[in-house]
Amino acid sequence: MIEKRLLQVIVALACIVPLVTGSTGILHGPQWLRGVGAAPVDLDSHFRYMSGIFFGVGLAFCSCVPNIEMKGERFRMLGMFVVIGGLARAYSLLSVGAPSKGHLLGLAMELGVVPCLMLWQAAYARRSKELS
Repeated sequence: MIEKRLLQVIVALACIVPLVTGSTGILHGPQWLRGVGAAPVDLDSHFRYMSGIFFGVGLAFCSCVPNIEMKGERFRMLGMFVVIGGLARAYSLLSVGAPSKGHLLGLAMELGVVPCLMLWQAAYARRSKELS
């Protein structure tokens, strides 16, 4: 029971990142990023769209918190989206250069924290099922 609560709390805390950054991107566009002035209309539109998707992924991860041991398929699918986004960010880092510290922390979350949470959720779900 303690492990379940700890996993739920950590996942819920991790959800703060996409919810806050997604909603900020929706409301303010790319201008909230350091050093970004007025963006071309198409870039602004795309940025806000992607921010909306990011916000939606955060909401979907939140929906996994209750009964987290039973949400494995959803959790893995959402995690896969995040990892693919992280791989795209890593490609940008290699081909264009290092982004700001906030984006590097995002990369660490996308390719480090989220895969670890996916493994933990799967292991906990397996143990939970064995105990039932």
